[in-house]
Amino acid sequence: MASLSTIAAISTAPGRGALAVVRVSGPDTALIATRLGLPGEEARVARHATLRHPATDEPVDDVVAVRFNGPASYTGEDMLEISCHGGSLAPQLVLEAVCAAGARLAEPGEFTRKAFLNGKMDLMQAEATLDLIEARSPAMHRAALFQLDRGLSRRIEELREELLDLQGLIAYDIDFPEEDEGPVPAARIDEAACRLVSGLERMLELAPEGELLRDGALTVIAGRPNAGKSSVFNALLGFERAIVTEEPGTTRDAIEALISIDGYPFRLVDTAGLREGAGRIEGMGIEVARGYLQRADLVLLCVEADRVPGSDETKFVHEITEEDSSRVVILRTKADVCQGEVSGLVSGPVPGLPVSAVTGDGLPEVRAAMLERVYAGIRGDEETPVVTRARQIECLSRARGDAAAFQIARQRGLPAEIAGTHVQDATLALEDLLGAVSTEDILDRVFSAFCVGK
Repeated sequence: MASLSTIAAISTAPGRGALAVVRVSGPDTALIATRLGLPGEEARVARHATLRHPATDEPVDDVVAVRFNGPASYTGEDMLEISCHGGSLAPQLVLEAVCAAGARLAEPGEFTRKAFLNGKMDLMQAEATLDLIEARSPAMHRAALFQLDRGLSRRIEELREELLDLQGLIAYDIDFPEEDEGPVPAARIDEAACRLVSGLERMLELAPEGELLRDGALTVIAGRPNAGKSSVFNALLGFERAIVTEEPGTTRDAIEALISIDGYPFRLVDTAGLREGAGRIEGMGIEVARGYLQRADLVLLCVEADRVPGSDETKFVHEITEEDSSRVVILRTKADVCQGEVSGLVSGPVPGLPVSAVTGDGLPEVRAAMLERVYAGIRGDEETPVVTRARQIECLSRARGDAAAFQIARQRGLPAEIAGTHVQDATLALEDLLGAVSTEDILDRVFSAFCVGK
């Protein structure tokens, strides 16, 4: 990718609209503006003009153009933003004229890649830009804004500084053992390493919740046929999407919808009822349901409130909770038709919650339980730095592994010169995370996910 070339792209979404924006960035931006007949050289001043094709001098569109002089621009280079009429044809004709004037078509993410290479942002801020564009919930939007403001980057830099301080202690201990202050006490080095590992582990503990912010926690509603699953699905969704009847086996395939609870995303899935002896078509739906259950971040198990759970249901709960009890919330459905107290709550680590999809009773408690099980670590603190991408988690895991390896090397009495190599590797992992030493293949992987024009 030729970073010094001048690039251009339509930055607004395709389709019918009042306006569209064509962006230009690179060393030939001023020359291209002149060739297009766009007047004025003053930066950050909107100029109304008729954009003309450089080859024919024919008018292309009535536009408003704004110039930005580098490095005080998004990319750090000279930039031009052209606001033209929207729709499918006008922006394309403007882009063709810009390319005829000397620009080339930008690749996905190339504008933001230029911003990164020119020091306008670190790699995590670049990823936050994509997160902001793709945010599907208020919580993801808030996290992306916080990260774009270097909230996460600052925390990573703090951990990197701790690693550099630790490297300094090790170097002093190795190189200057006979200084007046004497060698660095072993306890001081061990305490610094312990703080570092704890900080890395805390960020990794919250990483699963950060990843779920991107696409939503897969929440599967399961249970026997006619247990009220579709009614709960519709009640949580807020409108009737799943068919609700008294006939068992109505839902024969999975129905999925994205919902937001207090701004946190959940991928809600209504599945076929789990039972033996189902017909061929219903049985295919049950197999789909089992596939969703294997991947589920959270399971809402529906058991009617007026009956004692069967052995199949208790077995199902025990199988899931044996691995992770937080994955299951038991709902005692149809509580509005029951007389007296809800009976026969399933024993185990997860209590049943009485709920009525008809009256709405119990729904606030269900939503609260869903939030608590999935987003407890990050909910309520908008300034908690969380990683949201697999690349970020991989870098943090490497840093944590190397820091822990340093501790083990110390415990085994290995020379400081050998043990210290793990601290150097941990530092490199965090620098990879920030993009300080990123290779081309890492950059290609990050920016290829961007849309053209950003």
